[in-house]
Amino acid sequence: HVLLGSSLVRAALWLRAMSDAKKNVITLRGSTDIVCEFFGYAVYSILYQRGIYPSDAFVQRTEYGLPMMVARDPALQSYLSEVVERLRGWLLAGQCKKLVVVITSDDTGSTLERWSFNIEQEEIDKENLQDGVVVKDRKQISKEIQSVIRQITSSVTFLPLLDEPCHFDLLVYTDKHADVPQSWEESDPKYIVNAQEVRLRSFSTRVHKVDGMVAYQWTD
Repeated sequence: HVLLGSSLVRAALWLRAMSDAKKNVITLRGSTDIVCEFFGYAVYSILYQRGIYPSDAFVQRTEYGLPMMVARDPALQSYLSEVVERLRGWLLAGQCKKLVVVITSDDTGSTLERWSFNIEQEEIDKENLQDGVVVKDRKQISKEIQSVIRQITSSVTFLPLLDEPCHFDLLVYTDKHADVPQSWEESDPKYIVNAQEVRLRSFSTRVHKVDGMVAYQWTD
């Protein structure tokens, strides 16, 4: 019985190790899902922290081990879901390079803040391969994303107060071969002249790497 019990324990540990290894396998589709989920929460966090919508327009949810704010408004949910789904397709096709959240003054039409997230498809080296697929601890990916979200949350400590009515737009940088809906418009980059910039932390799935930065208009 002792031998059988030991065998069962070894088998259970082996199965657990196999299960953990499968969880840490990162495919292109899996990486795309991680990146798209991050963008959804990042956009909501920016809108909440910068007061683009009133605080009661959001509800709290726990993600990445953090309290995250998500929109209650069905129209905002629908809009962001549509963008994220388009983004998903472009990422799978390798056709998306950047997502930008632009905050604009209602009164002047000038860009006040520009949150840009560069998306790079990483070169896969042999050290990151296991049985032909990329492997990275998902807990580590979650910790890296957590660090980016914490920076967004703490942005109120260094960004100027937005004390005027504002709205936001999402800019998606795609290559010329991307299938873009007719309802979407070409846009200028909406850069800020003489902007102050703060680089955000990055995260990597070993398939995609996301680097962030916020540029803002500084007024004395």
